[in-house]
Amino acid sequence: MARSRMKKVFYLLFALAVSSASAQQATTGAAGKYPPVVNYTTQQDHQQMMQQLGIKTLRPGPSGDESAPNHANYDEALANPYPNLPELLTLKNGKKVKTPEMWWQQRRPEIVEDFEREVYGRVPRNVPKVTWKTLISEREYVGWTPVNAKQLEGVVDNSEYPLLDVKIAMTVVTPANAKGPVPVLMMFGRSALPAPAQPPKESLEKINAALKELLVKTDPSLQAVFEQYPAYNPIAPATTATARGPQDGDPPTPQQLLAAGWGYALIEPGSIQADNGAGLTKGIIGLVNKGQPRKPDDWGALRAWAWGASRGLDYLETDPAVDAKRVGIEGVSRYGKAALVAMAFDQRFYMGLIGSSGEGGAKLHRRNFGEAVENLTGSGGYHWMSGNFLKYGAAEAAFGSKTANDIPVDAHQLIALCAPRLTFISYGIPERGDARWLDQQGSYMATVAAGPAFQLLGARDLGVGHDYKTAKMPSVNVGQLDGELAWRQHDGGHTDAPNVKHFIQWANKLMKEQAATKANR
Repeated sequence: MARSRMKKVFYLLFALAVSSASAQQATTGAAGKYPPVVNYTTQQDHQQMMQQLGIKTLRPGPSGDESAPNHANYDEALANPYPNLPELLTLKNGKKVKTPEMWWQQRRPEIVEDFEREVYGRVPRNVPKVTWKTLISEREYVGWTPVNAKQLEGVVDNSEYPLLDVKIAMTVVTPANAKGPVPVLMMFGRSALPAPAQPPKESLEKINAALKELLVKTDPSLQAVFEQYPAYNPIAPATTATARGPQDGDPPTPQQLLAAGWGYALIEPGSIQADNGAGLTKGIIGLVNKGQPRKPDDWGALRAWAWGASRGLDYLETDPAVDAKRVGIEGVSRYGKAALVAMAFDQRFYMGLIGSSGEGGAKLHRRNFGEAVENLTGSGGYHWMSGNFLKYGAAEAAFGSKTANDIPVDAHQLIALCAPRLTFISYGIPERGDARWLDQQGSYMATVAAGPAFQLLGARDLGVGHDYKTAKMPSVNVGQLDGELAWRQHDGGHTDAPNVKHFIQWANKLMKEQAATKANR
């Protein structure tokens, strides 16, 4: 068995080497047939987008350093220069939206169009197909729970532009002893198996001996090193993971999910699209654009990451261990923004845990508190958004000057696009590191203002009315978790981990309610 495993390892290494050489030859041969990839720096890419839009100068964003002359505003008296949000349930022709049919057929498409054109960008019609393949599938343990763990790769068809490769990395973990398909929470993060199975000691010794021999053949000087350190091995045995959770605080999120009978998926954003402006001619955005810079309404990284999550959901719909009707999406900070975008644009996601998402996520653009629109139109965050979004930070341009008040939509409408599905907005506290920069109050106002769409569609909102102008956050650790739209500010930092147990309890309760309602029909 050990010898068979060794053969598989070496055959795999040989196959990878051959595949890499073949791919290099194919790429070299294709180079003359296709336009080369444009390699801009972030500053160069940002500048060329300004030129496309006719923008001469942008307003600088406020600083997060409170001692800086241009520090961000944290005075509530100055926080609402544009207090009136875009109408949620009024069509552009002035008609009021009074029925679910009007929402689905008329108002929702209007809001989606504005977000696609002006804020997050459009997913191209010709985006290529993704083919999922399983790299590793094995039985593992997470804590005391036996699981089936799969490491997957979503290969994007690059036949139209072979100079770029995009391979989406995702790990799926489900409880091995489940009696049927289970809910799954997809989380933005590094794709990695929880506890990869290790070969036994005897096999590991053979692997190390073979590796040493190969290394010495490659570099004979290493023979002296190995003789000087005879106990050293290139591959050390893995330490056995403890089954206990932390001594204080909650168990890690994967353990909580599995203990609740759920599974989880980890999808790696960087394997979809780089988190910088220099990467916009690469990744999935660059592949579709054949290595060329974006046009103003092209998608940014947030929409690209959300698209990748949707392709992950495509796979989960084929996995018999997964209840594909009960898949959620989760993320924190920039990935909280992406999770909210994914939830808003793909109605197949059943639930979302949106952690500390701030500007570009659940925070109102029209609020002057902490991070501002200008922070996202500058070169630090513009790549998350469509090119057109830069217009709203313009101080001098061919079209004049625009501000946050000119954006046709705002965060309350993004949250409303998730209705009537389960949407949990999560924040921490500034004292523990969830900075005021994120504007927790502004995000709460947006959540309140999204409520009418949930109610229109037969779902429950926060239950505090819809006057966002006077809405005040509840106390820390006091959740508003009675409806499909939920809010809770925990007493931790820049994470949603302290809210995970509340999210699971809330979602389980609503799933049971919905199942009971369906059974009684």
